Amino acid sequence: MNELELKLKGKVPGDDTGIEIRKSVCAICDPGTQCGLDLYVKDGTIIKVAGTKEAPHSHGTLCSKGAAMRQYVYSPERVLTPLRRTGERGSGQFEPITWDEALDEIASKLNGIKREFGPESVMFFSGYAKWARPYLMRFAMDFGSPNYLTESSTCATAMVMAQQLTYGAPAGPDLKNTSCVMYWSHNPSATKSLNLEGINRKIESGAKVIVIDPRVTDLAQLADVFLQLRPGTDGALALAFGHVIIEEGLYDREFVASWTRGFDEYKQLVADMTPEKAAGICGVAAADIRAAARMYAEAKPACVHFSAAPVVHHTNGVQNYRAVFCLIALTGNLDVAGGNRINPASLVHQPGGFPTREREFTCAHRLAGLPERIGARRFPVWARLCNEAQACDIPRQMRTDDPYPLKALFALGLNYRMFPGSQDFLDEVCKLDFIVDADLFLTDSAKHADIVLPCCSSAERREIRCWPMGYVQFTQPAIEPVGESRSDVDILAELSKRLGLGDELLEAGIEACVEWMMEPSGLTVKDLDEHPEGMWVPGAKPPAERKYLDGGFRTPSGKVEFVSSVLEDVGGEGCEALPSYREPAMSPVSRPDLAEEYPLVLGLGARLPMYQHTRTFRLPWTRSLSPDPHADVNPADAAAAGIADGGWMTVATPKGSLTVRAHVTGLVREGDVHMYHDWPQANANDLLDGDYLDPISGFPGYRSSLCKIAPASAEGRGAGHD
Repeated sequence: MNELELKLKGKVPGDDTGIEIRKSVCAICDPGTQCGLDLYVKDGTIIKVAGTKEAPHSHGTLCSKGAAMRQYVYSPERVLTPLRRTGERGSGQFEPITWDEALDEIASKLNGIKREFGPESVMFFSGYAKWARPYLMRFAMDFGSPNYLTESSTCATAMVMAQQLTYGAPAGPDLKNTSCVMYWSHNPSATKSLNLEGINRKIESGAKVIVIDPRVTDLAQLADVFLQLRPGTDGALALAFGHVIIEEGLYDREFVASWTRGFDEYKQLVADMTPEKAAGICGVAAADIRAAARMYAEAKPACVHFSAAPVVHHTNGVQNYRAVFCLIALTGNLDVAGGNRINPASLVHQPGGFPTREREFTCAHRLAGLPERIGARRFPVWARLCNEAQACDIPRQMRTDDPYPLKALFALGLNYRMFPGSQDFLDEVCKLDFIVDADLFLTDSAKHADIVLPCCSSAERREIRCWPMGYVQFTQPAIEPVGESRSDVDILAELSKRLGLGDELLEAGIEACVEWMMEPSGLTVKDLDEHPEGMWVPGAKPPAERKYLDGGFRTPSGKVEFVSSVLEDVGGEGCEALPSYREPAMSPVSRPDLAEEYPLVLGLGARLPMYQHTRTFRLPWTRSLSPDPHADVNPADAAAAGIADGGWMTVATPKGSLTVRAHVTGLVREGDVHMYHDWPQANANDLLDGDYLDPISGFPGYRSSLCKIAPASAEGRGAGHD
């Protein structure tokens, strides 16, 4: 073998091999990770994937999903041309059509529905990837529909709402400068592996670590204090923390006196939640509660590292997190170095330390003149705090036509399995007159569309990203689009023209849109294009400390609100102005009658590191790591039911049942069952009723319901693919 052959075999880039490294980002996990990609391209084809070593956020690392990027891009299940449905919805029977035919038909149908029923009857939905959301929201506003929706109707937004109700804006942990981190139901090993490097450095430097989680995570095994609580009791535990901190005089008196609303009422609330009382609710020792509360309060500074969804995936979810976030203010750790810093987003939900006009670009201000959004009447707090419609209310509105009928859905990456009572959700959506879904794959959701449009992966399109350290990247396509696929923004721009929306900026394409959004940063598209690997933004800087000194907090009172002005105004069961604790609506305590037949607490939505919703189940590498659906069961519960490790078992709720493999492990509490999310053959979300929702956010109570388990055979397991 000669030298050139050796280089080709080793995939060595160079003029002689014809192999070029092109920079990109992985958007499979989105938007909080965005690992840098080095894509080795030869003859227009990606032949190797590696991490970008100079990327300041990922440092050349890739998780199993990113490592499988070639399989993702070149999957045989890619949609290669626009498709028109020819069979029944869900049959998967389609015929290929041209882009002109597809776009003309979509424009004709949507404009016809708009004329007959009004623009509000058309929904615009964004799933994964999230990068195109600002463009889709602008598109929906151009069309005149208030019903821009996203999968964030079940992910992250409720957590943000809890912060908005408490101190007006999200406040993330400043891990770099902290001396104590309290990880509250956050499992970076499965969700944000990029954080592990920084976590390990903090532990090695002597920082204290508190972990609060119903499961024994990898991080829990490294913690100074680990509290393994009963699912859904986070609020009681947080109130007990407040009890200890106030009782022992560990709170920041000056901050509380000057910058909080309702402290006396909060003090009275937590006075009743002693560690001993909380121990009986949460299932953790009172002494451990006191130790953790002292450790957090006495460390200066300390931060809370929270997760997007687990704590708010309960019917008491927003109140749970309000109680947690009150602790940040109570201890004076809000908007200070090493605490939780309020840091506004620059692009696609991510802070970058530089200003943009993305918020103005979305045209969300137009909502004020449009009809009420889906879910606005049922979830008024959501409507006040969030610019989206609440997708979990779609089935109810479809059944009732209240306040108006819904007739069409235009979606980028629809996944009906994101929603509780998934099959019921899909059945209602299928009653629509017209459905469009744009995606990379002919998913189970796409099979129910009338028109399917083929989308590009991040390797085939342009997109702009930023990272908190002041870094930005406007990617270039590494390869030509696979088949006839197109970028989501290109689709929206062309469709805008055919609908006659008259949006010159959107219709000019992504470069023009990015140029406009980035203007306040001082960067142009030309600047960004000179750095395809990304660049440091001149003048970018971390947020100032104690910004509230200049203008207060973005709450109605201008202060941190232990007593929420918004909830005080809205009122109603579950919307108490104080972060009061109430049991999940379906628990052994709240429903002892139901617990007689269904004695175990069921948590849905645990994540495996190789899977991101359903998107990577179809990839051979990632699927091989865990090929069968399964659930975690404590050894005592498995033995009582006669279930062996690795054996098949039935998990049943009052809603239905699924057959999965049993993973018998002491990492879960006795009395708990944890099922992994979005498995095509065993969709755990079908085990819940679609109306099992938090009254504040409309979020589903995925993490706390009731179930029973029994041995089963493999013959009973379902089949599916998305």
